Amino acid sequence: MKILFNEIDRIITSSMAKYGIPLLRYSIGLIFIWFGALKFFPGLSPAEELATSTIDLLTFGIILYQAKLVMLASLEVLIGLLLVSGKFLRLTIFLLLFQMAGTMSPIVLFPEVVFTSFPYGLTIEGQYIFKNFVVISAGIVIGATARGGLLVPEPTKPLPRR
Repeated sequence: MKILFNEIDRIITSSMAKYGIPLLRYSIGLIFIWFGALKFFPGLSPAEELATSTIDLLTFGIILYQAKLVMLASLEVLIGLLLVSGKFLRLTIFLLLFQMAGTMSPIVLFPEVVFTSFPYGLTIEGQYIFKNFVVISAGIVIGATARGGLLVPEPTKPLPRR
């Protein structure tokens, strides 16, 4: 029974190793395409107001409202398409981290929009922003493999003997 379990575990683990990074690229890419595409249609994205306020503050108000949305939407869709295609991954991860820096900046720029009670109570906007720590981590994992890098398992402690 133990031999069967070990063989099944080996097959599952090797499948996760083989397909995990591509699935991560596709899923994060789809999120970028979807959320970015929403911004092409004013009023459709729940993040529209916060995104445009953030861009306005970061660019000192020099970019017109509609241009801000089109630029952000284009950047997000581009990142998504590049992730899905698997092409230019180093550039893609750079663009992803650049976009994430802007997305995370309301934590500092607009804490009243992000927190109901600083530092632990999050608004729905704050939850939307904080989930991006997972996207950033996914980008780091994808980026680690961009030049042929391999993922290595964490060292594990041996199980106690019975």
